[in-house]
Amino acid sequence: MDSLTQIVLGAAVGEAVLGKKVGNKAMLYGAIAGTIPDLDVLASNFTDTVSALAIHRGFTHSILFSVLFAPVFGWLVSRYETFKDFKGWSWLFFWAFLTHPILDAHTTWGTQLFWPLDLRLAFKTIFVVDPLYTVPFLVFLILTMFQKRTSKKRQIYNTIGLTISTIYLGFTFILKDVAFTKFEDALLTQSIAYNQIDTRPSPLNTILWNANIETENDYLLGTYSFFDSKEITFETYPKNHHLLGNLSNNEKVQRMIAISEGWYTITKTNGKVYYNDLRFGLLSLEPQSEEFVFKFEIIEDASGNVSFIEQEKTPQDAKKLMSSLWERIKGN
Repeated sequence: MDSLTQIVLGAAVGEAVLGKKVGNKAMLYGAIAGTIPDLDVLASNFTDTVSALAIHRGFTHSILFSVLFAPVFGWLVSRYETFKDFKGWSWLFFWAFLTHPILDAHTTWGTQLFWPLDLRLAFKTIFVVDPLYTVPFLVFLILTMFQKRTSKKRQIYNTIGLTISTIYLGFTFILKDVAFTKFEDALLTQSIAYNQIDTRPSPLNTILWNANIETENDYLLGTYSFFDSKEITFETYPKNHHLLGNLSNNEKVQRMIAISEGWYTITKTNGKVYYNDLRFGLLSLEPQSEEFVFKFEIIEDASGNVSFIEQEKTPQDAKKLMSSLWERIKGN
């Protein structure tokens, strides 16, 4: 999830653990702990694109990280804070560390909660930024902040915020199931044979859902809004995996395919080969658009070294997409 959401979650968890004993300091340290797992993004400054993607939401988003580093941070804080309870601070960091990847597991990218096992949990029920999850949570956290440490209202407000956010998160599984069924029914009605379906919510909401459908030679991309009145339609995108040629055996290419869980197409424009990660959809809702959110140029130098260069996105791209999504959410 986005940084603000993780800060809010971490602060609320910190309050739940130590709020009665240290007041708003519990929120402060919970908020800090809620951001620490995402420091793995710094890896992009020290390694190549593929390695950085593989590292992201890996070790720092695991149960093992929570177990190993919660006592370390708990000890450090207990050394200079007036509240010297090492165990209490350790539990605060443990739960703030652990709830971070659990929440991230509900997004499309997912998380390696059980690292070092090669297993990424990605429920794909909520977008990385969702105001319906974050805003009510934030409101009750602010109300909590302005209550006295020993006030019953403080605990009530924080509990309400945690409860509402958790219920909404659970509700997204129901919404995903409904959308998945709609896509299945559309494929059946249109007599489309397929291998597998991958569904996820569109940006900032859980009303409009996207689906990737794998067939033998193509991927079909479709959208469904709970306000739709017409039949779901699908756009066809050839896999074009053959365009990789000998690159298909390259170690970095194989790693990228694994990261994308096999959901990718290859396109070739002006002699340049592009790798498109389908899991995050398109930057445009226009038919047959090839502007994927994650699009990488594959470059092979004279020595045979392969690199992936992510194609830049502009604020105008995001603005155009948001406008199109708003119209699409209202129904077809």
